[in-house]
Amino acid sequence: MGRPAIIHKTAADLAVPPHLADYAATCRAFSWDAARRELAGLPGGGLNIAFEAVDRHAQGARADHVAFRFLGSQAQRDISYRELSRLTNRFANVLKTLGVQRGERVFVLTGRIPELYTAVLGSFKNGCVVSPLFSAFGPEPLATRLKLGEGAVLVTTEGLYEHKVAKIRQQLPALRHVLLVGDEGQPTNLPDTHDLARLMAQAPDAFDIVATQAEDPALLHFTSGTTGTPKGALHVHGAVVTHWATGRYTLDLHADDIFWCTADPGWVTGTSYGIIAPLLHGVTSIVDEAEFDAERWWRILHEQQVSVWYTAPTAIRMLMKAGAELARKYSYPRLRFVASVGEPLNPEAVWWGLDVLGKPIHDNWWQTETGGIMIANLPALDIKPGSMGLPLPGVEAAIVRQHADGPVEVLDQPGREGELALKRGWPSMLRGYLNNEERYRKCFAGDWYLTGDLARRDADGYYWFVGRLDDVIKSAGHLIGPFEVESALMEHPAVAEAGVIGKPDALVGEVVKAFVSLKEGFEPSEALRMELLGHARKKLGAAVAPKEIDFLATLPRTRSGKIMRRLLKARELGLPEGDTSTLEAGA
Repeated sequence: MGRPAIIHKTAADLAVPPHLADYAATCRAFSWDAARRELAGLPGGGLNIAFEAVDRHAQGARADHVAFRFLGSQAQRDISYRELSRLTNRFANVLKTLGVQRGERVFVLTGRIPELYTAVLGSFKNGCVVSPLFSAFGPEPLATRLKLGEGAVLVTTEGLYEHKVAKIRQQLPALRHVLLVGDEGQPTNLPDTHDLARLMAQAPDAFDIVATQAEDPALLHFTSGTTGTPKGALHVHGAVVTHWATGRYTLDLHADDIFWCTADPGWVTGTSYGIIAPLLHGVTSIVDEAEFDAERWWRILHEQQVSVWYTAPTAIRMLMKAGAELARKYSYPRLRFVASVGEPLNPEAVWWGLDVLGKPIHDNWWQTETGGIMIANLPALDIKPGSMGLPLPGVEAAIVRQHADGPVEVLDQPGREGELALKRGWPSMLRGYLNNEERYRKCFAGDWYLTGDLARRDADGYYWFVGRLDDVIKSAGHLIGPFEVESALMEHPAVAEAGVIGKPDALVGEVVKAFVSLKEGFEPSEALRMELLGHARKKLGAAVAPKEIDFLATLPRTRSGKIMRRLLKARELGLPEGDTSTLEAGA
């Protein structure tokens, strides 16, 4: 028997009254100007992310509340808002002493250690533009980003410097200062580098924050292109208003929450929601320095009494693959809200959350370019498993079709497929691509930002992801979204993950081909392949179901959790793989 199409919410489902209980009324009353007034602003005028996230609390009643709880391999370290203010002031003073100017770019290449968070927030205080990078990047992706971003400062660890950065240092003429975190906390004295611990110890713990304005650049996030070099998306200090609003309405953060965003700050989610948004609401954030381990994650949720958990579909599928029995070894009495982002969440995963955690998983949608959550399944509202949800207050979304001469037509009728577009005006909208003004202009048609995602809107206003425009499969006159096929395959008990591509076919244009990884206890076989093909035909019909299925041990994914369908296609067809710098190790 199939699952219901809607998970209805009742008051009994909400352990804490949500900030957004009446969607329509909140949308009518909302304005970005009013949201901006919820923040303090710099005492002398202006807006700075670090002041709103840290000093605003450090100067008030929450000064001694834990801001970050770092879970290391050996020990736990709590940092209060007061201590975080002093540490970030010291880092800002380090930059100032080194002559690093407002607007210069600071890159951070470390694991999830306290120095990463101190460097990001301290750089904001000095008026610098920050770019966090994945520590798993190899030398060439690092060189590409540091050159594109003209990084003046790099904060990294001794080990990462020796293994990755030293060999590309001569390619980086703009890089003036390398600040090293010594391995095992020991001093470091490598040539042409600074020992960050020594500089921090010498720096004053008071600092006058540079009077940044809302439109001053603050963040530089790189997003992979299908081919060629990655694009550097620039965001401003004013983005903090979106981070505040989405932390309140989408993640429903309350003052006593223990919040865990599992994303690495090398991905935009790990910066917007792993650093900034929870601090804006004065909550305690869990930061796990270790890599994914299913049992460790369940133990963290249990031991740390996490109340709001924000993670990725890949992680959820890996937890599903590990089995419900492991999850049931622990209890999660304070866990009241679970959300996911990175790629669309398959309906089966939403239901799995309800079965295993007693809480459905709430999908939401946004992009590096949007800087914050735009569309979400909100805490108090009914969930339609498989949907992206509803636009946030202050966000105007539409399904559009762009004409050849440039303008767009809004497709008002429910159910019609087209490109998802957002009306300009939300504060965290990207302000440009670094050194690529033409590419930035192409993102817009009049007042509409064109997302590149194919979607549809139903009669209740919920949005449904169909696929990236360049992923959509055209077969015998049908437009087939890979996500729909992947979700159907994942409903089979043997399937852990699925990735779907269009394979060229002389007769119908493209046929659907699926790549599947299996759950523990299942082995690839011809009998299972035929069973999966039959399952998909029954669910989807012969026109949409895959014609071919291959088994893979793992699917190629980016470190932000997206299945790299274009890489599956390139490998299938023997084509160039393009930019694979964000590819997860081992995939």
